[in-house]
Amino acid sequence: MKLASAVAMVALVSSLFLGGGALQEVQASDDDRMSHYKGEPSPSLEVAVKNLTEFNQQLEAILASDDLDIHKLSEIHQLTYTLENALERIEDELDRAEDLLEEVHVGSERAQYEQVREAGKAYLEQIRKLLPQTQQ
Repeated sequence: MKLASAVAMVALVSSLFLGGGALQEVQASDDDRMSHYKGEPSPSLEVAVKNLTEFNQQLEAILASDDLDIHKLSEIHQLTYTLENALERIEDELDRAEDLLEEVHVGSERAQYEQVREAGKAYLEQIRKLLPQTQQ
């Protein structure tokens, strides 16, 4: 289920159980969806990985609960903002790693030794932030 659909579901359930105007938010488009939480920022790849790990653990604990109620859905809703921020940062950093690897690839085709060495080192440094088990 897409996040917007989940948000709409929370709004609908809220309106049914808690009353109020939450039903109007169900009808909102994806662009108008609730955005009152900012979530924890992920200013770097290291912070993004940390946030993703911690907030995934929180999500997993809530989902493991036998009594998933509206309050827990609200907690999940709030967690998703931090998770989205982390994933956006990771996506940006993976794009950077992909660009560096392409420099290695093209340099290897053209026998550009220095480009391969520099871009290769930068690529490995970048990717090790995501895959710490590949540390030297």
